[in-house]
Amino acid sequence: MNKPLRYAMNVLSVRDYSEAEIRRKCAAYLYQSESANAEEEADEATARTAAEDVEAAIAYCKEHGWLDDERYARRYISSRSRKGYGAQRIKVELSQKGIDKTTLATALNESDIDWCALAKSVVERKFGHPLSDEWKDKVKHQRYLLYRGFFHEEIQSIYTNFSD
Repeated sequence: MNKPLRYAMNVLSVRDYSEAEIRRKCAAYLYQSESANAEEEADEATARTAAEDVEAAIAYCKEHGWLDDERYARRYISSRSRKGYGAQRIKVELSQKGIDKTTLATALNESDIDWCALAKSVVERKFGHPLSDEWKDKVKHQRYLLYRGFFHEEIQSIYTNFSD
């Protein structure tokens, strides 16, 4: 068993990662372990075999179902939405983690999250219930929800759909 595969299996046994994250982690691990071995000379052939080992480890993990970007995206969306983050912020975070746009769009469409209701519960948890109708407070609520990653339509629906 090569080093990147062993490392990838250890990392994936703790929690899910995207394919790009595993690729970065394995490459960093190999670079660190190679720099620890000072007598080994880092030439082009060694770098090429290291990259091939990382790709082989990723292919092996995908083949055995340990590495799946779609599953990772679904779980990440579910987790972050439970913590009160909106779809826009989750999209940005997942794209930073290397999830491609089609996988991301599919996972968001498959999620059964009511983003408007989530935005309302998040703002009520932060500012209390009932929400103030004053302009100054509405601006605070909007700014907070935009920071949390909600779209303008979802924020506006708080004041149009929920009039309590």
